[in-house]
Amino acid sequence: MTLRASLLRELVNPNLDVRGRVELCCELAREFENKGEYEEAREMLSGVWPRMDQRPRVKGLEPDVAAEVLLRAGVLTGWIASDQEQAKDYISESLTILESRKYKKKTAEAQTELALCYMRIGEYENAFDLLKLALSELTIDSELKAKAVLRSCIVKRHASLLNEALTYLTNNGPLFDKINSPLLKGCYHQTLGDVLLEVCELNRPQDYLDRVFLEYTAASYHFEQAEHRRYLANVENNLGFLLTTKS
Repeated sequence: MTLRASLLRELVNPNLDVRGRVELCCELAREFENKGEYEEAREMLSGVWPRMDQRPRVKGLEPDVAAEVLLRAGVLTGWIASDQEQAKDYISESLTILESRKYKKKTAEAQTELALCYMRIGEYENAFDLLKLALSELTIDSELKAKAVLRSCIVKRHASLLNEALTYLTNNGPLFDKINSPLLKGCYHQTLGDVLLEVCELNRPQDYLDRVFLEYTAASYHFEQAEHRRYLANVENNLGFLLTTKS
């Protein structure tokens, strides 16, 4: 039985209390997020967030549970509605709660997600600052550390710091070899391929094209393992474009 199936089965347990049910819905929402199924993820939160144009109903929830609801709502708002200001508001409120309760790992997670919102609106310095804070707490190799590293590289790429991004990705390769997440492994290879391709377009080192092809092929494999159809379709499209270019 998959984790998702197990969680969905538990959701119909009539003995679940309010806290347990909301926590379970948040966990399920995260599972759907990791497949790129954002509308389905939002549906999992419909009990506390029935409409996207309304604030999540967190009154009466314990602070840590409210923080998780706000974090998930912020992430999904950023993906579905592309409303980065609203997404920032939800994640910032979650971050304030988490910092006040000294939950270091969850704080780092919120900082990592908030950085993505800032990057999307071109505020790269704010994104860098948040990721630096997150990484300062993530001293042990983990999937969350890998996500923060990856986001840092993506921000560097968008800020046109291509050589820095390439060096950082290369130096952190062992971290992505170590983790078990096929999604993050795929994102690593996709991002490395993107950076290499942009370096190639600027400096014309043609041998990079072969490396780009290898990175996108690796990303495709991992996205298929992760069952992330959106990312898989994107990288397959990139591979098709490369093959057309090389032919």
